[in-house]
Amino acid sequence: MLEGKALIEDTDMPVKMQIHAMTSASQALDIYDVCEYESIAGHIKKEFDKIYEGGWQCVVGSKFGCFFTHSEGTFIYFTLMSLKFLIFKGSSSPPSSPH
Repeated sequence: MLEGKALIEDTDMPVKMQIHAMTSASQALDIYDVCEYESIAGHIKKEFDKIYEGGWQCVVGSKFGCFFTHSEGTFIYFTLMSLKFLIFKGSSSPPSSPH
């Protein structure tokens, strides 16, 4: 398990959900090769959809850019090993602050 080695870059999630996000990422890295970005992201998305209801998005990679709108309290961006993880629940309203 690697969740203790994650570095949170930005978040508005409650602490319990942050820990779950990092644990899910660590578990996915135990299952999949570090280069299997889509499988890792799918694993995390499916778990968050199941536990916190649908609509979650997950982006995994070493380099990426993004612009998105998220529901308040559902955003985390962190680094684990050599990968960046972006997890959020989509929203149709404008964001309260840009990420």
